[in-house]
Amino acid sequence: MKENIKFEQIYYENYSKVVRICMGYVKGNEPLAQDLAQEIFVKVWEGLQGFKGESKLSTWIYRITVNTCLLELRKKKYTSNKNIEDQAEVNEIDIEAQKESQLNQLHSCIQHLSVDKKALIVLEMEDIPQKEISVILGISHEVVRTRIHRIKNELKKCILNGTV
Repeated sequence: MKENIKFEQIYYENYSKVVRICMGYVKGNEPLAQDLAQEIFVKVWEGLQGFKGESKLSTWIYRITVNTCLLELRKKKYTSNKNIEDQAEVNEIDIEAQKESQLNQLHSCIQHLSVDKKALIVLEMEDIPQKEISVILGISHEVVRTRIHRIKNELKKCILNGTV
């Protein structure tokens, strides 16, 4: 009974972040992201007894999330038919519409990044500490800092120029 309560708490504390990370990998396809999240939490449930506590529980869950999403991308070679012009059709220009358009443009630029770069920036956007990202991805903290800086510059250029 205690395991069920603990798992429910883990689920509710991490579900929304897991779904958002998945959304970054599946180009905003929310139903697919939710399916992946369910698959991830099945893996968490199955592996919870084997969790050794060598890292934070959330780090372990995010590592499962990244690996599950990468596996999904390899299986389906997921591609999107949407382009930024279709997403940016706006009749009235107001602050909310502009924010949504900018967010869509950012996601479009992110989709053109390599899988490794995408993993880094999606985790960074979730405000996961860079040291934790280094553990999740198995690379040094210095490499994470450098790559995130370069990715941000690449995304800025993409957004400013409207090119990928």
